[in-house]
Amino acid sequence: MGLFNALNLKDNPTNIDWEMTPEYSFGTFESWGGRERVRSSKERIYYFFVDAWGETPKLCLMERGIKHARVVAEIQAPLDMMQRCVDTQGKVALFERTHAINAELKQWLLDNIVENDDTSRVIPVEEEDTVDRLGASGLPRCDEPLPDDLADRLVLPETTLELVEEEATELIRKYNFTDHKRHPKGQFANYLVDNGDNLTVTDVVTGLMWQRGGIDIMSHRMLGKEIEKINTQGFAGHKDWRMPTLPEAMSLVEQELSNKRQFLHPAFSADQPFIMVDSIRRPGGQWFVDYKQGSAYWASGTIPGGFGRLCRRAC
Repeated sequence: MGLFNALNLKDNPTNIDWEMTPEYSFGTFESWGGRERVRSSKERIYYFFVDAWGETPKLCLMERGIKHARVVAEIQAPLDMMQRCVDTQGKVALFERTHAINAELKQWLLDNIVENDDTSRVIPVEEEDTVDRLGASGLPRCDEPLPDDLADRLVLPETTLELVEEEATELIRKYNFTDHKRHPKGQFANYLVDNGDNLTVTDVVTGLMWQRGGIDIMSHRMLGKEIEKINTQGFAGHKDWRMPTLPEAMSLVEQELSNKRQFLHPAFSADQPFIMVDSIRRPGGQWFVDYKQGSAYWASGTIPGGFGRLCRRAC
């Protein structure tokens, strides 16, 4: 198969999963770790999708595995054909700009790419080191004098919350959090300081110490076990780490995108783009905070998978 040879991938056409789509990939490879046919973390599945985030759509080949994802190639398909695929998606949310291919694109790929030795339309994408290795935080040190105009200190709700959509929106507005969906003009004034350990920062306003990094994506149950392990070991010298509540996690959302393409101070790792929070959505589901979109959202409680960024009360 010319496509796989051009990309130095296994020459195995069964690796192309024509049924996989972007919306199914999270539950398959991240939250649960796959369907029966995904047998191990080393296995790789390939599928095509249309990236419509830019001015013109792009046809891409994705390499997917358990907790692994990278675009391996862009396929130079006819623009009008890709645009027709995008146009048939109908109204989509702002954060849904990757689409499954349609029957027309699939047939074009079979005729011109997958079963053709001419690879001139296949543009490999070089693999990048995407691990965010935290360096200097760019924050004031915790022993430096505080500004005179520091916002009043407050304690945010820190016990498990159970919220309907309207209550979540009310909380966001009550504390003037920035939520680029519900309250885009919010201006919560946190004040982060560097604790000097390369592991944590503290928000002087809320009194919360935060992990600069976080926990890999996993189920809600497994995250609880991981927190127990972290507290047994004493991360950064403390043994009282926990999941933040929805308002605590929202207190970190920024108005502007950082150079890491998240609505989050760049002192934090970009490797945890959305985190689970200790807040349940009523009548069903789990609340999350997405720092790529700068917004709270909920997902079905039957697929509770997300990253973790823990906090603790420092003062």
